[in-house]
Amino acid sequence: MTCTLLDPRVAATLDRMFTEADRQLPLLGEMMSRDAVPAEADAQARADALSEFYLPVTPEAGRLLYSLVRSSRPDTVVEFGMSLGISAIHLASAVRDNGVGRVITTELNADKVAAATRNFADAGLDDVITVLHGDALQTLAEVDGPIGFVLLDGWKDLYRKVLELLEPRLAPGALVVADNTSMPGLQDYLDYVRDPSNGYVSVSFPARESDTMEISCRT
Repeated sequence: MTCTLLDPRVAATLDRMFTEADRQLPLLGEMMSRDAVPAEADAQARADALSEFYLPVTPEAGRLLYSLVRSSRPDTVVEFGMSLGISAIHLASAVRDNGVGRVITTELNADKVAAATRNFADAGLDDVITVLHGDALQTLAEVDGPIGFVLLDGWKDLYRKVLELLEPRLAPGALVVADNTSMPGLQDYLDYVRDPSNGYVSVSFPARESDTMEISCRT
């Protein structure tokens, strides 16, 4: 049975990307500690300030995303917050192995769009990934449904807005995965998906030692 994550091109690309991300961690942590990227800045300013940095999922979270897409077999996967493309490669690997579907991912920063596009080509997955450059609240408004899988991994204050934008096009049973849900500022989103009257069954899942993902199923 095929697993594209083990393909030499994909594995080599992910290994390079995770190595680069690990190398950046001390500098990224130092920037965050001195508030070099103010939370009150708009989304474009924050994206531009971090244009050279990976903001990746962990390898374990990447494999979880692969498994969820592989098992649910969505026709359309939407990612909010591409960064340099690590999570999108995991999503696209599952789409490739399913033999059906596409990944649509979004990013505000032009430099990251260019770099991630090269990463997708290096992995040999650029044919199943569409990159939308711009404000996700505008670019994702044009995505056709039904959408079977959503990954929310961009700016946390936009999670609920992006979800509500996509809701009319979510397929019954669609999975919505929100990363970094232990971070401040996400209680409004969590309250929304955990309220059954809003149409979700939701569970918190430990994605790393000090952080969680929220996995929600559209009922």
